[in-house]
Amino acid sequence: MTTLLTVDKLKVSYPTRTGMIEAVRGVSFTLGKERLGIVGESGSGKSQTGRAIMGLTPKHGIVTAEKLDFNGIDLLKASAGERRRLRGKRIAMILQDPKYSLDPVMTIGRQICETLRTHEKVSKAEARERALAMLEAVQIRDPKRVFDLHPHEVSGGMGQRAMIAMMLIAGPELLIADEPTSALDVTVQLDVLRIMDRLVSERGMGLIFVSHDLRLVSSFCDRVIVMYAGKIVEELAAADLKHAQHPYTQGLLNCMPEIGANRHPLPVLDRRPEWAV
Repeated sequence: MTTLLTVDKLKVSYPTRTGMIEAVRGVSFTLGKERLGIVGESGSGKSQTGRAIMGLTPKHGIVTAEKLDFNGIDLLKASAGERRRLRGKRIAMILQDPKYSLDPVMTIGRQICETLRTHEKVSKAEARERALAMLEAVQIRDPKRVFDLHPHEVSGGMGQRAMIAMMLIAGPELLIADEPTSALDVTVQLDVLRIMDRLVSERGMGLIFVSHDLRLVSSFCDRVIVMYAGKIVEELAAADLKHAQHPYTQGLLNCMPEIGANRHPLPVLDRRPEWAV
């Protein structure tokens, strides 16, 4: 399998009044044309890992790594201009909530066209046609109507589909999805996942799927990385998640309710100091 992304000993730190805070501490993994899930509690470093790969870490953050390579490009040495050319065109990121990720004063169609025309020299007419085709690809029933709407005029599910369309319009090789279904109801979640699954398979992309939902990741991804306190504590095939060996992963699984099971009260995750070392 061709390796698209190599991450070796990635660290993300932030200076504070009380000293340096390490949000990501030595994360290492590789990604091919597959679906890799990153799971863990809030604050475990999942989103910070994705943002560091994208080059979206805030300016006061410090990103270091032994290697951060995307298809032969050293992302640590890439200039700001090179990073901008990569973002959207070759690496794209779906953010968590379309209400805050889409520009509220621009129509959905204009935002998608702007993304495409930033990376490709196409006319306004061609950009419009391709944007409409992409909106249709993410199963928006009336793309011409949605094209002219503002983000506040669409539902959360439709906004997320529009966000996916905007991120895929330029044909990226790597897609990072940061909890793309967390703000959606279960039925819409499944629709969005089916769309992402089909598009990733058809385009031969690599996908990093960031989530806190272990059941979702186990059914959608090929491999799973479990993070705790900025570190990877376990990596395994998604199908083997229920057979996880690390007590943290086992604890997360045990905390989930089971239909038909009488589990009151639910188990509480027993965090151990050595997990964070």
